Amino acid sequence: MHKRTLDVQQEGLEPQVVILRVSNMFVINYNYLVIDHIHSESILVDPAWDLGKIQLALDVSNTTLKGILLTHSHFDHIQLAKPLAEKYNCPIWMSREEVAISGYEAAQLQPIDEESFRVGSLKIVPLLTPGHTQGSMCYLIGNNLFTGDTLFIEGCGLCPNQEAAYNMFESLEKIKQYVKKTTRIYPGHKYARSPGEPFADVLQNNIYLQFSKKEDFASYRLRKGQKYSKFFEFY
Repeated sequence: MHKRTLDVQQEGLEPQVVILRVSNMFVINYNYLVIDHIHSESILVDPAWDLGKIQLALDVSNTTLKGILLTHSHFDHIQLAKPLAEKYNCPIWMSREEVAISGYEAAQLQPIDEESFRVGSLKIVPLLTPGHTQGSMCYLIGNNLFTGDTLFIEGCGLCPNQEAAYNMFESLEKIKQYVKKTTRIYPGHKYARSPGEPFADVLQNNIYLQFSKKEDFASYRLRKGQKYSKFFEFY
């Protein structure tokens, strides 16, 4: 059902990442349960589709859900955020920009900026990464980056127009400058390669990280002849 990683970093015990593959008909997503074993607490990233699998992961982890991180407002990334937040009486975090452009509402919603914050021993560093949507956000927790539809292991998210593609280029450059080569990448979807690969491997193999000019990147990202039914290619 999941893959787990447990490492040691300078600040102490690295959080455990439980990978949850969930689906609704042909749409396949990856949700993540991030566990703080020091305080027996956890947070969820982009919960959707399979409430039973998510609930089982929480039960097995024997932790208290303390919050939900949303990378952006597309339905396949937020579908279970409200019911889970209501059940566990915990906050939902989404970028202030995404809240504004999406109109997303929830009683537990707390719009956030790029200021880091803590949940137990988990330090959460939000990185605003527009491109796929105007308010897309990645989250660095320990040595793990949760990228939603901004960065995949083999690609990046769709961009609706040239301005968005320019923004995506800048967001990927920001990730390259910010994260370490050892940082593990956890995207919202995958093609063939699995979530949790170190950024060094992603950097070497992802064609979208090879461009040095935003114009070239945008031209390739928006090239004609692409197959836009990408959900059919996720695994």
